[in-house]
Amino acid sequence: MTRKTINIILITVGGIAFLTFFWWLSADPTSDFTINLEGADNRGEGNAYVQDVNIGELFVEYTDDYVELNETWPNFRGPDLDNISKSPVDLIENFSTEGPKIVWSVEMGEGHSGAAIYKGLAYVLDYDEEERADLLRCFSLVDGKEQWSRGYDVSIKRNHGMSRTIPAVTEDYIVTIGPKCHVMCLDRESGDFRWGLDIVKEYQNEIPFWYTGQCPLIDNNVAILALGGTKMMVAVDCETGEKLWETPNPNGWKMSHSSVMPFTFGGRKMYVYSAVGGVLGVAADGPDAGTILWETNAWNHSVVAPSPVCMPDGKIFLTAGYGAGSMMVQLAENNGKYSIEVLDEYTPKEGLACEQQTPIYWNGHLFGILPKDGAALRNQLVCVNPSDPKQIVWSSGKDTRFGLGPYFIADNKMFILNDDGTLTIARPSTEQYIQIDQVKVIENGHDAWAPFALADGFLIMRDSKTMVCINLNV
Repeated sequence: MTRKTINIILITVGGIAFLTFFWWLSADPTSDFTINLEGADNRGEGNAYVQDVNIGELFVEYTDDYVELNETWPNFRGPDLDNISKSPVDLIENFSTEGPKIVWSVEMGEGHSGAAIYKGLAYVLDYDEEERADLLRCFSLVDGKEQWSRGYDVSIKRNHGMSRTIPAVTEDYIVTIGPKCHVMCLDRESGDFRWGLDIVKEYQNEIPFWYTGQCPLIDNNVAILALGGTKMMVAVDCETGEKLWETPNPNGWKMSHSSVMPFTFGGRKMYVYSAVGGVLGVAADGPDAGTILWETNAWNHSVVAPSPVCMPDGKIFLTAGYGAGSMMVQLAENNGKYSIEVLDEYTPKEGLACEQQTPIYWNGHLFGILPKDGAALRNQLVCVNPSDPKQIVWSSGKDTRFGLGPYFIADNKMFILNDDGTLTIARPSTEQYIQIDQVKVIENGHDAWAPFALADGFLIMRDSKTMVCINLNV
């Protein structure tokens, strides 16, 4: 090859390299990319992307054959929102050698939504991944026959579960909040659609991470919802869908996974809510309904699941997971004016704290399960006196530990569900832990976190994918 030929080749290669380099500099490497809108990936936070949802559009009726019963568990934590059943029905103390009497079982979309029960019908919010639909499903309590379902198309991806909330039910109405803050009001028995509310669209709130965990409240046929966007709280007439009042949100507090708790103190009924940013009390009635009676940002954590525990003397116990610990505050009233004072604050290593479930106030004491960061008492059921929540009255012991599952009191028994679907019966006591019996209910159970529901001796419980009904009648 001659020198002239070599020079021509070098010049040609150099030219191609120069042109390639110039093209690389001038080309847009993101031209084929799509913009990742916050919220569009369904992670559960942000509201930049809002799907157009036709709330209540889907309805399927299966049967109207069910046995009408007497009792109700109409919302989160039962009729009195204290997780204590007042039913006179006698319940078993021990399981037979055959194990629990499972009346029916149904597979669910992955989630932690518990049931509400009303006179023989059980209502549960469920997400159908195949149909990509958020559905309220109605079952017969005594045999599990599905009566109907009502819902809407909405895009949701798993994020440690999907559906998490419990419906609120009265004789006439059902109110639900779906994973992405869609509120639906239905006729209780027939499932007929009444009205819907898209909280994100109307109030520009952020969908909580892991999706909505707040359970709705119906009070005197009025739906009470905590918002955390342009407004802090709203009251909606269940019959008409009319907004009766809206509470301002000047501090920009956000919706948490906690639920609104009604509380009467100092002659006033109020709604207490633990938001992301602080805790407040909102007037529930009178000419100033919807106004803020008191508030404090002393309790401010990014993830709050347990609801406030309001006690007769004005003490309010606040707790959360992920190292937040707990706080005891004292509400005071003077000539119609309210003030709030922090009595104590401590880490989960120092006293009662709960990550997910709301503690029970019973016989002047608080009961709860410590989180995994509770030091030597981690995952143990403990009892404390509210006057000194750091002082443990008793614990279930190092060999009796639980998880994030529910617990409640019925017929002088405490029922506790472990993460793996093991059900424990204990005797509620302010002196010591007394275990009566224990049985595995859900084989291969996983993340059994949904709150219990009990009526007429039938207990509904679930893990992340399976809901079962147990007959606890003697």
